Amino acid sequence: MDKVCAVFGGSRGIGRAVAQLMAQKGYRLAIVARNLEVARAAAGDLGGDHLAFSCDVAEERDVQNTFEEMEKKLGRVNFLVNAAGINRDSLLVRTKTEDMISQLHTNLLGSMLTCKVALKTMIQQQRGSIVNVGSVIGLKGNSGQSVYSAGKGGLVGFSRALAKEVARKKIRVNVVAPGFVHTDMTKDLKEEHLKKNIPLGRFGEPIDVAHAVVFLLESPYITGHVLVVDGGLQLVI
Repeated sequence: MDKVCAVFGGSRGIGRAVAQLMAQKGYRLAIVARNLEVARAAAGDLGGDHLAFSCDVAEERDVQNTFEEMEKKLGRVNFLVNAAGINRDSLLVRTKTEDMISQLHTNLLGSMLTCKVALKTMIQQQRGSIVNVGSVIGLKGNSGQSVYSAGKGGLVGFSRALAKEVARKKIRVNVVAPGFVHTDMTKDLKEEHLKKNIPLGRFGEPIDVAHAVVFLLESPYITGHVLVVDGGLQLVI
């Protein structure tokens, strides 16, 4: 059975760690990012016959074209990981409307669109597995991150509803909700202060989350689940 997986946001951070782990497990990968050269570099680092694609996940036609190209070059996509995300942290009263829209487009609408297009092939195959990367902030909220929280919280509701819609087609949909993880998104945070509130006493690494993503991708009897990977942070915030 072909194991073809599209990893959106696969050129860096959590998405890149997911791709590296899946490559080791024998998947054929489509590494998708906005910047094609960055995606190519990430795909090249994996070795093998993995390929790179550029896509703006907020544009449905772009998403559709990307999946068509992936199918021509790699075969039918039966695994999907949505790891693309941005943040524009600010108090709501100071947040520009365009920053609200850009966050929601990437963090929520983008995953909706990639799932919508991917499902057309998965339904034909009567099999498929999707993991959307959310955030513990989408479950608990955080001051200065109301818009980011809305997008990631919406991703949970969307994924659980979608899991109900497609279960009869033997397609599973799950969410991984990381806490503070060493990525570009967290590089400017005050780590020494924040990790005092993490029971395990440290930020996570992308590979910590990648293991959870792959676990859900491959678990045949889990769907509609939110797996929190945060070192215990949800226990205290």
